Amino acid sequence: MTRLNKYMAECGIGARRKCDEIIAQGRVAVNGKIQKALGLKIDESVDSVHFDGRLVRPVQRYEYIIMNKPKGIITSAADEKSRKTVMDLVRFPVRLFPVGRLDVDSTGLLLLTNDGELAHRLTHPKFHVQKVYDISLNSDLSRYHKHQLEAGVQLEEGKTAPCKIEYADFDDRRRVRVTLYQGWNRQVRRMFEKVGYEVRGLRRSGFASLNLRGLKIGAWRRLLPQEVARLKSLSGAGSGNKKTVPTSNASA
Repeated sequence: MTRLNKYMAECGIGARRKCDEIIAQGRVAVNGKIQKALGLKIDESVDSVHFDGRLVRPVQRYEYIIMNKPKGIITSAADEKSRKTVMDLVRFPVRLFPVGRLDVDSTGLLLLTNDGELAHRLTHPKFHVQKVYDISLNSDLSRYHKHQLEAGVQLEEGKTAPCKIEYADFDDRRRVRVTLYQGWNRQVRRMFEKVGYEVRGLRRSGFASLNLRGLKIGAWRRLLPQEVARLKSLSGAGSGNKKTVPTSNASA
């Protein structure tokens, strides 16, 4: 027996938490009956699962893409307002989904995959996978507020976990680098707003073992096998028996 959200993740629908959202919305049917209960277990050898009326099956080959997201692009596989999404830039032949989010005004490193289990481990706070953001503020960040943010501030969801903040330039303390492992909605912007600063620029420059070295804005490529292995090692994910593509591809 397998949890329904885990099975959907194995089918490339999204990370487990995203699949839970989809289940709660009443978009998933098991053996023809809509199921909204989280934690439901199915027998994947017998039960049929439909998402938005489409039969879903486990992915036979995982794909992994890194891209340098430009400003003004939606981090989504589709957009109800018909705005341009990251998938319009990639145009990959198989269904992929973004791992984590960058808001429309943010730029930088974005991972796209159909490996729901790896996505779950890379984004869930309990696995402590770090993300690095280069931030531009409207004014110099004081040492007091720096220490306050590093210790954690109270947001709507609760107190933020400890993080690391470094000044990019001691002569211009409006530019800082933030390293954290949580991923609440617009968390970095809201953290700084909480202590009285406006984030005027946000670029994700690192995610787990990945960085943007050699990747221009708007460009993307497949991850190399050793990069995928490193991600799985960091997140504690098993290698599984699915095949990965060993070549890289780039597009501007």
